[in-house]
Amino acid sequence: MTRDAATTSRIMSAVRNRDTGPELRLRKELHRRGLRYRLHPRVFGRPDLVFPRAKVAVFVDGDYWHGNTWRIRGAKSFDAYFADRAHGDFWRDKISKNMARDEEVNQHLGQAGWRVLRIWESAVQANVENAADQVEHEVRERRGDARRGA
Repeated sequence: MTRDAATTSRIMSAVRNRDTGPELRLRKELHRRGLRYRLHPRVFGRPDLVFPRAKVAVFVDGDYWHGNTWRIRGAKSFDAYFADRAHGDFWRDKISKNMARDEEVNQHLGQAGWRVLRIWESAVQANVENAADQVEHEVRERRGDARRGA
């Protein structure tokens, strides 16, 4: 099947990069637990959620766009997953660049004193409580350290 550029552009523009289902589920669970956060702030890398006082940045990463789908689908490796796919080289390169950018963001924020949490959309879908536990633990721990002056 061959698509023209306009059709591909229309399809890709419909892919959400914020307020996704998994992100909304995680936000709802965190709010239910009494945790308050900022959404899509002007912090390097544009995290999905931030807890400014605790300096915790949370990204809810899509499995496909950030390089986890091959694990979920049982491929032998990232490269093997794309080997037999239509336009496999293009998608492998695109997603590899996303993964490199993710690492750059992690390093930049880490050097600025932020704790970066990257949570797979599949982890939220499988068990939102476990995903929220990770975030809550980190936020409360870092807030506790801040209160003690450490």
